Amino acid sequence: MSTIIRPINQHDQRKLAKLIRSVFEEYRAPLVNTVYDDLRTWHVYDTLQNVNAQYWVIENDDEIVGGCGFYPTEGLPEGYAELVKFYLSPKIRGLGFGSKIFQLVIEEARKAGYQKLYIESFPEFSEAVAMYLRHGFYHILERVGNSNHTATSIFMVLDLNK
Repeated sequence: MSTIIRPINQHDQRKLAKLIRSVFEEYRAPLVNTVYDDLRTWHVYDTLQNVNAQYWVIENDDEIVGGCGFYPTEGLPEGYAELVKFYLSPKIRGLGFGSKIFQLVIEEARKAGYQKLYIESFPEFSEAVAMYLRHGFYHILERVGNSNHTATSIFMVLDLNK
């Protein structure tokens, strides 16, 4: 198995969107007013252009099996970026690639000058939420920024200066 983590390219967009949508279906997470029905999910690479944002994919034998990045979502407070589109295929869960890409995103967001990472999630993704807590994220009471993913019900922040 030849698995690598690398920056996203334009040709990855469709494969990544299909992976993200499959994870929502697998976990029976809400499909409306979420990443699932957000047209930007099909254009992650395009969305990153000309902003202080980065995204990486996990590729295994020409298949996109995971991804994660950060993005300065509209309406976030100064110094914040959102941890975006962190999804893994069942094929690589439990092999350490999720932790590797997660740590990479945190470090690169810090290098990009952000002080805090924000994330929105769902109870259906309780394993991911538990991982965020283990890595220093903490719950906040309400959403910040304008992701337009109004179905989310879990809001968390990580202080990158600690």
